[in-house]
Amino acid sequence: MDQKNILCFGDSNTHGYNSKTGGRFTVEERWTKLLQRKLGDDYYVIEEGLSGRTTSFDDPVFEGLSGLNAIYPCMMTHEPLDLVIIMLGTNDTKDRFNANGFIIGKGLERLTQKAIDTHAAWRNKPNILLVAPPPIHPDYAKTAVAGEMGDKCVERSRALAKEFKDVAERLGCHFIDAGSIPGIEMYPYDWMHLSLDSHRIFAEYLAEYLPKIV
Repeated sequence: MDQKNILCFGDSNTHGYNSKTGGRFTVEERWTKLLQRKLGDDYYVIEEGLSGRTTSFDDPVFEGLSGLNAIYPCMMTHEPLDLVIIMLGTNDTKDRFNANGFIIGKGLERLTQKAIDTHAAWRNKPNILLVAPPPIHPDYAKTAVAGEMGDKCVERSRALAKEFKDVAERLGCHFIDAGSIPGIEMYPYDWMHLSLDSHRIFAEYLAEYLPKIV
């Protein structure tokens, strides 16, 4: 039997950014690798995280960060796919995009529909898990990311779970609100990136959940 291929398409929280050091968690510490170990050889977990990636916005400061532009070549690179996990939205809350939760949800909907329509990449039928990232903690404003994010990112990030759940229901996708998983927390160094323990907790949660859907 072929391995089931799971593509994890995300931003810095999939890339494994460590806000304590300004570097990156090791391969063995990141949730994608921990998930691979827990699921075993019947699955192949593919890590495709890019720091700064958005759902659909072109960033005027940094190039190549629109998920909408990247999803097709990424899926085709790793086909055949049995599941695509999309965990984005945090970067969309930056002031320079001026997008509320509803608009960010529309960006996710465009991205998800494109993934569904990339028929040649699916082994069978489209199978997508949308993950709403944990909201940004208000204390981000006391850290070095305050200028980058602006003063409305907390409010916008808190709206994502509802909007993303609505998208999942409209498009027939699975949905998880990562912020509701017990123990999940953001590192206090910028309050918007997963802590080391949260990488482990998220992997453990997914390892229980994913065999039910793929």
